[in-house]
Amino acid sequence: MDLLIADKDVDARNQMADLFTEAGYDVTVENSALNVLYDILKGKAEVVLLGSELDDLKAGDLVPLLKKCNRHLVIILVADDTPLPLIRKFRKEGIFYHALRPVEPEDRQEIRDVVECAFKNLLNAKPRRRPGYN
Repeated sequence: MDLLIADKDVDARNQMADLFTEAGYDVTVENSALNVLYDILKGKAEVVLLGSELDDLKAGDLVPLLKKCNRHLVIILVADDTPLPLIRKFRKEGIFYHALRPVEPEDRQEIRDVVECAFKNLLNAKPRRRPGYN
């Protein structure tokens, strides 16, 4: 399964990519909303770590759009200084989790745990095929 990291902040994108590549994930990084939409429509990602902004589009505009492209997409919003009413809106739109940007080692562990949980939930949600049935 692939993890897509979408953020306009190049340093944050690279740090997250390094963190998850070291953890054994297949990671794609994007800084363009158009590329993110393309990757999701082509099924190249099931979990997205989304920053607060891409191409001058705020996450508030991107989350509903991404969910329309793939309603099963797991979106983990990684953004600082997000007002509580906006976080509530994101939750209604279907984000999986909201995290602050990792700074300390325990922060990095939290985001790793969240991504691991997201992939486990996806695996558990997929219908299981019974032997002898197509």
